[in-house]
Amino acid sequence: MQGATATIRIKNLRLRTYIGINTDEIKNKQDIIVNVKISYPADNATTSDNMDDALNYRTITKQIIALVENNRFSLLEKLTSDILALASEHPWVAFAEVEVDKPHALRFADSVSLSLSYHKDSA
Repeated sequence: MQGATATIRIKNLRLRTYIGINTDEIKNKQDIIVNVKISYPADNATTSDNMDDALNYRTITKQIIALVENNRFSLLEKLTSDILALASEHPWVAFAEVEVDKPHALRFADSVSLSLSYHKDSA
């Protein structure tokens, strides 16, 4: 199919990392929830059925897991930006969006989240 755009969504990837600036946050890993959306032209993948013609969401997910679990972050903005860099690094990616939730960050809220996006045209 000509002109098709594929959208990969990695939903509710639950990970643990060091995130924050308070003493307790620096000492203890916290839960985070990562959601990623990646769009790319799908003409080759929809006509060939060959893995080399599609983005490999398993590879991207493994890279995100390694990044999050093996690093420390003071700011949610930095963590989200680093994940977005991974999600958008392939030359085919036309658009990527990452949202990271930090559950229990605020006493009366389910979570705090931050999202960042990448558009190839504006990069």
